Amino acid sequence: MRLRFTVAYHGGDFSGWQSQADGDTVQDTLEKAFATISRTPIVVYGAGRTDAGVHALAQCAHADVPDNSLPPDRWLRALNSHLPQGVRVMTASAARPGFHARFSAKGKIYRYSIWNNPSMLPTERGRAWHVPHTVDPALLRLACQAFVGTHDFAAFSANRRNDPRSTVREITALQVSRRGPRITLAFHGTGFLYKMVRMLTAAAIRCATGRFDLADLRFRLTSGTPRWNIVAPAEGLCLVRVRY
Repeated sequence: MRLRFTVAYHGGDFSGWQSQADGDTVQDTLEKAFATISRTPIVVYGAGRTDAGVHALAQCAHADVPDNSLPPDRWLRALNSHLPQGVRVMTASAARPGFHARFSAKGKIYRYSIWNNPSMLPTERGRAWHVPHTVDPALLRLACQAFVGTHDFAAFSANRRNDPRSTVREITALQVSRRGPRITLAFHGTGFLYKMVRMLTAAAIRCATGRFDLADLRFRLTSGTPRWNIVAPAEGLCLVRVRY
């Protein structure tokens, strides 16, 4: 049976999603729980790779489990009983034929949280980026609006091994909201490059605080050069949903 499940986790507790030699990633942690329950190695496949410090509300994943093993609802309870507090399986079901957590995905929604106040609220530490400077809401919206649509985001992606050949991506919507000192940017897209959301967030905030020119931002977006080298902190980013 192919088990499809959603996972929520606090990124500060892990070295990202993808398995690593030191074994302290979300994927490693899940695979250890599966192996303990089933007494056999089981590989977990995620919809995407989140970096160290990045959170998730509903990362989608799948794993192929023995046909004579537990039903999905019991897998959920069993996994959670073997997982640390920083990660939880929120839903579990039998996947439809041909489903793959990564290759069946049609898009993702990421949310970036900013605490815009001279003082950082202690309870927001590890959950939001502290920006003490004044943010111009009109400039912030103009900067974010420039990113919407299909663009070559080469200037706003970090170097990474096995980078995709194409750096063209589509942002279908970028919602900007503010409630008190909290600013939220919600990125809806068909796919994202390595550190792309964090780079776009940093660029938009620098424009909105008067430290970067909006025309230069638009030039980089259309020309692909020069590469943007400022990355917003990982703790402000959260994978909200994977669309299928």
